[in-house]
Amino acid sequence: MAGTGMKGWRASRLAARMLAAGGLCCVLAGCFSVPRETRETVRTFVLTLDAQSNGADAPPAKPGAGLLVVNVPQAQPGFESPNMAYVQRPYEIGYYAAHQWAEAPSRMLQPLLVRTLERTGVWRAVMAMPTSVRGDVRLDLDQVVLVQEFLQRPSRVLVSLRAQLIAMPSYQVVGIRRFEMSEPAPTDDAYGGAVAANRALQILLKDLGDWAAGCVNARPAGAC
Repeated sequence: MAGTGMKGWRASRLAARMLAAGGLCCVLAGCFSVPRETRETVRTFVLTLDAQSNGADAPPAKPGAGLLVVNVPQAQPGFESPNMAYVQRPYEIGYYAAHQWAEAPSRMLQPLLVRTLERTGVWRAVMAMPTSVRGDVRLDLDQVVLVQEFLQRPSRVLVSLRAQLIAMPSYQVVGIRRFEMSEPAPTDDAYGGAVAANRALQILLKDLGDWAAGCVNARPAGAC
């Protein structure tokens, strides 16, 4: 009887091992489905000048025109990354999960501003920082914000910043001004926000270029 019990116990262990081995083979063969994380394709947007602006040639600079250096724009806290920001209620920032800018909006702003300022014809040259060239005037931009607001329908995109012109090498402040532009989004989603952002930026950059030219030319009086 004891021998029979021992044989039965050994048979049970052998069966258990075979079952475990069979289960392992089944897993390796893909018999059991392993949950996989599904990720939506990330869509990336850019800020750019319109086709007409991109193709426009800069007018010749006036005699005696100075050299303008455009500093690296600084974003307001919460807007330093490529994340596409939106607000649904005051004081709270959200970010799209599967949509982003190609680069932080403040970083994309610098080359667009350089091209806008070149077209004014006020400067002998417009250089972007960092550069070893010492300019006659430096343009600083800070508190840059680009956000889609869902506080109303349709949603609107707000672009705002503060600009400061500084005479070099005296570091005398020539003028300071805050710029703000808001445009309705054609659709209440990330793509609609990107479209509205580009529209608002076209207007804001034009206003900023006109202001900077007015400051340097001192007309109209009190332009800065």
